[in-house]
Order: sequence, then structure tokens, then C-alpha cells
Amino acid sequence: MHLIFRIFFGFGQSADIDIVLNDAETRKKAEHRSEDGRKDKYFLFYDGETVSGKVNVTLKYPGKRLEHNGIKIEFIGQIEMYYDRGNHHEFVSLVKDLARPGELTQSQTFDFEFTHVEKPYESYTGQNVKLRYFLRATVGRRLNDISKELELVVHTLSTYPELNSSIKMEVGIEDCLHIEFEYNKSKYHLKDVIVGKIYFLLVRIKIRHMEIDIIKRETTGTGPNVYHENDTIAKYEIMDGAPVRGESIPIRLFLAGYELTPTMRDINKKFSVRYYLNLVLIDEEERRYFKQQEITLWRKGDIVRKSMSHQAAIASQRFEGTSNPEKFLGHNAEEDTG
Repeated sequence: MHLIFRIFFGFGQSADIDIVLNDAETRKKAEHRSEDGRKDKYFLFYDGETVSGKVNVTLKYPGKRLEHNGIKIEFIGQIEMYYDRGNHHEFVSLVKDLARPGELTQSQTFDFEFTHVEKPYESYTGQNVKLRYFLRATVGRRLNDISKELELVVHTLSTYPELNSSIKMEVGIEDCLHIEFEYNKSKYHLKDVIVGKIYFLLVRIKIRHMEIDIIKRETTGTGPNVYHENDTIAKYEIMDGAPVRGESIPIRLFLAGYELTPTMRDINKKFSVRYYLNLVLIDEEERRYFKQQEITLWRKGDIVRKSMSHQAAIASQRFEGTSNPEKFLGHNAEEDTG
């Protein structure tokens, strides 16, 4: 990663600013998609971790002094709505003063440390919103500040859900179609496997195709200015051909191969990201029948704490009672979010 950023000020002195993390050699990096769709790797942090390092201010012209109005470094967490780019909503803003106003006569290195920093939300780049964390070092100047940012990525970790009921629902059209489907749980970690079964109790229409889609729904704004963006993350073909009454089809959908984030609900009262399993049936006349059910996604830590191991073992084996089954749903192609 290129960390040096240069700004020149006419014929006067100028400087390069370099931000180097103390554990840059050993800290894990995570891939994260930028706004233009490109994937890059950034230093990975978790909630409560200390962020420390050095700010190197290198004078461009040795022997020539650099007057400044103070040198500082900030740790910032902010949300940017793409339709309101002028306003950045900062939910974390920490500042460390590195030098009082004065002058630099030679290049200098400044240490900094932000101890046990609260990072409550996961880094996210979406269709209409971006949540980011970064360090920003600034040399204050009378006309133009010299500044440099270092982007960081934050992942939020969760523990095994204490309650993780199975999902059992029915899809049907009276006297024509009656299907029951069941998924083993309602909350899945990002590398989990969705296991389920579909039972055909009554089939009097000719089903040509059946699939399960994973739909990501990003919601931004409030009140009359709410925007919904639906994105089909995955399509899993269950069957291609006509089922018969009494048939049972197993489902195994591996999540690890898809680009997913944890479920995010009402993040800083700015946006939400939710995931849905969408069961889609298409008959021979191209009519679409569907049923949608929300699932919760969460990020599992690489290392499970020992104190959690017993609870984790119980949760991983749990396959328990049903949630309230939703009743029948007819077909409506216009409302299908796929």
C-alpha cells in the first residue's frame, strides 16, 4: 500500500506525511470493496483494539524550515450517504495533538496511540452508503494544510446465538399448490451452510423451475427519503422439472463463496442491511410464485473463546422447534424482489 502523499506549496517548504502502524508487519489485512467496485486489502481492526503507530513528517527541502499551526492525528469513523455527499456523519472522532504551533527545521517522527478504541460498526461500502474508518494526520498551515489519510477496515464479531430456531413455512395457492419448506436455523455465520428440505404436499400446477435466492436489501434514509436497494447475491437451483406429490428435496447452500456482510440493523439511525431467503417457483406459463423469509447473518471470530466452547457446541447441534408458520401466498411477478 502506498502511504506517502505529497503536496507542494509553490517555492516554499513542503513535506511528505507517512502514517505507519506499530504492528504493520504482523497485523492481518482484510479485503474490502471500494466505492468504484475495486477490491483492496486494508489493515483489519476489531472493536476495543488499540490503534498506535508513528507519523513521519519528512521535509521536502532539507535546511529549509516549515512553519505550521500544529500537527495532529485523528481516528475517525464516519458514515457518508451518497445522495448527501456534503455531510459526513461522524460517530467516532478522536484527536491527538502531536506538536504545538511552531516550525520544523528537520524531518521528524511523532508517536501516537489511541487506546482501546470503540469501533461499534462494521466497515461497509454499499449502493447508497459508505461506513469507513481512517486515520488522518494533518500539518496545519496558514493557507493549505498538509494531510494524509490511512484507511482501516473494521469487522464486528458475534458469538453463537443463544436462540436459533428453525424456520418452517408454507407456500401455496388454494387447491393448486401446497409446499412446506424448512431451514435448520434462522441465524447463520458468514461461512455457514444453509441446510433445509422442501416438501411437496399438493401439486396441481406444472412447476418448471424452482430456486432459492439470497437477497440483500440495503435501506438508507428516514421518513419520506427512504431508499431501498435489492441485490440478488446468490441463486441456488433446487430443481428443474416437475415435482410430484409427496416428493422431498434437500437443500445445502454454502455461504462461504458469496460476498456477504453481517446483518446490520439501524446503524447509527442511518441505514440497515438485511438478508432474505427467497423461494421462487416458476410454472410452465412463466408465472412466478415466491415466499420470502428474513435470516440473520453474523461474523464468527477465527478463535472461539474457551468460555464459549460449551455454549457453541450446544448451539451448533441445535435443531429446534418452528417459528410461527406464515400462511399461503399467491403469485405476483411484480413484487418478486429477485
